[in-house]
Amino acid sequence: MNVQKMRLSFILSLVVAVTLVLSGCAEKSANKEETGKDGEYSVEHAMGKTVIPATPKRIVVLTNEGTEAVLSLGITPVGIVRAWGLDPTYQHLTEQLKDVQLLGDENQPNLELIASLKPDLILGNKFRQEKIYDQLSDIAPTVFSERLSGDWKLNYKVYADALNLKDKGASNLAAFDKKTADLKAELGDKASSKVSIVRFNPGGIVRIYYNDTFSGTILKQVGLLRPATQDKAEFSEDVGKERIPDMEGDVLFFFTYDDDKGGAAKAEEEWQKEELWKNLDVVKKGNVHKVYDGIWNSSGGIISANLVLDDLKKYLIG
Repeated sequence: MNVQKMRLSFILSLVVAVTLVLSGCAEKSANKEETGKDGEYSVEHAMGKTVIPATPKRIVVLTNEGTEAVLSLGITPVGIVRAWGLDPTYQHLTEQLKDVQLLGDENQPNLELIASLKPDLILGNKFRQEKIYDQLSDIAPTVFSERLSGDWKLNYKVYADALNLKDKGASNLAAFDKKTADLKAELGDKASSKVSIVRFNPGGIVRIYYNDTFSGTILKQVGLLRPATQDKAEFSEDVGKERIPDMEGDVLFFFTYDDDKGGAAKAEEEWQKEELWKNLDVVKKGNVHKVYDGIWNSSGGIISANLVLDDLKKYLIG
């Protein structure tokens, strides 16, 4: 009797083991069918879901923030869009991007050039390139972030996922968060400073920048305050000279984005001659600082974010 029971127990165990093996094989087969061949993975993004061949090597990037993301993850892209402004690439990235093909700007990338590079992944943005998403997808698997403005961290995660570097991306963001927390601690009482942000643009247009901006999100994470007139959940507002008093703060950072006509540089010089400007307390106290637009605004990626923290430490602590 005992022998029979042992035999029955053995047979039952064998049946269970075989069932588990077959179940695992079926699951593996189903997953393989869903994504194609081994090594492929899928990424959810602003345009849906894209299946990407195993860890792509030839990357085309169609946003400047995306370019910084890819570089920070240890990859040099084969093609990028040009910087906003006069320089083809931002000054802090020139050396890293000196041999990379330029593909037009974010609003109008050159599809023929992109195809000629034979990319195996294209990274872009729905706000900028939604109309050409299908054309890009015909060239290579394409992944889009949703919007720009203050969403650089959300977008960074999308790009890291698309490159199959999720863990490295999370580590880089964690390092930024720690650097931010360290700066906040170093600031001490100055962490309650009210920071004003102003930009001079082509055509003499002048803007006050609010919270839903690249620099605005960084100031908020550090814990710095904004003047009451700038503490808005918006991007920016074009203003006339009568609004100069709204630029008041404990410290004022401004950046200039110009074209070949030099209108922004002229506006910068002209506005600072105005009596309203000269009468700002922040001007009288010498707490006005010109910073690089490519870092504080236009590039908008993780490399620039770390450099903004360096500028804040430099100007607020010394």
